[in-house]
Amino acid sequence: MITIDSLKNYGANVEEGLARCLNKEDFYLKMVNMGLADERFEKLSGILASKDYDAAFEAVHALKGVIGNLALTPLYAPIEKMTELLRSRTDTDYSPLCAEIKEQRDKILSM
Repeated sequence: MITIDSLKNYGANVEEGLARCLNKEDFYLKMVNMGLADERFEKLSGILASKDYDAAFEAVHALKGVIGNLALTPLYAPIEKMTELLRSRTDTDYSPLCAEIKEQRDKILSM
């Protein structure tokens, strides 16, 4: 079960995330669970495999907003990096960043 303490131990900036959720812990945790369940996480690697960089940018940019607002810092970092690469339509191997995003998301989901 994801808790405030487990998110703090993970490295999330819980105080920042809570502030965005009116300091309501239940609401914040609900938003964290909803954000982690975003279907774009599952679709991203397929979009990247097809080299549809416009669609990939839209997906990862939306995830950046959600995860950034929740202040899930370790998950946010690789999402932000991918967003900037896709913003410039960089043709590169995104699989290491996809793996890092999956790893960080899985860490939170396993709490």
